[in-house]
Amino acid sequence: RRTIAVITDMDQPLGRAVGNALEVAEAIETLRGEGPADLRDLCLELGAQMVTLAGVTRSAADGKTAVAKLLRDGSALAKFGQMIEAQGGDRRVVDDLRRLPTAPVRVSVEALSSGAVAAIDAQAVGVAAMELGAGRARRDDRIDPAVGIVLARKVGDAVRPGEPLADVHASDRMSAERAGRQIQAAYRIGARASAPRPLVHEVIS
Repeated sequence: RRTIAVITDMDQPLGRAVGNALEVAEAIETLRGEGPADLRDLCLELGAQMVTLAGVTRSAADGKTAVAKLLRDGSALAKFGQMIEAQGGDRRVVDDLRRLPTAPVRVSVEALSSGAVAAIDAQAVGVAAMELGAGRARRDDRIDPAVGIVLARKVGDAVRPGEPLADVHASDRMSAERAGRQIQAAYRIGARASAPRPLVHEVIS
């Protein structure tokens, strides 16, 4: 059976959300035809490859056109709602993101210097989210679906001192402030923006 591997860039977090409910909200926004450009572009690329492999379209280019149409006409969002319902969830969340869990504490993480975002340590951001409760360090750790991080700046974006780098969604103020320090350390601010890296490096078939 034919398989395809899409080699993508992981030098910064994909999209802006890191955390369970926050990522679900971002996925729904993308299915609405909104959402971050990099996440939308990758969804189109992966979707195009999948429908081409399945024989629905003759080429990845045709597949991308077909998937984009499903995003535009609402079919993709409707299918996601059906998938939620089939697993016993509340499909109304696709129309009302307020039904998702929300964290009681939200803290803005501010830049300490001016310039352009030269790099974001994706692993450090992931560790910060995990320590908030969005992931597990050990198998028996409890997941908090509401907590996480939403990035306000991505690589190439200009920033000044005091402007937001990210928002932390946390269960308490202490963990929010700790995550904030981790996020500040994860950002590297340079004098000028670096050349953008391609999202898809290679498609191997």
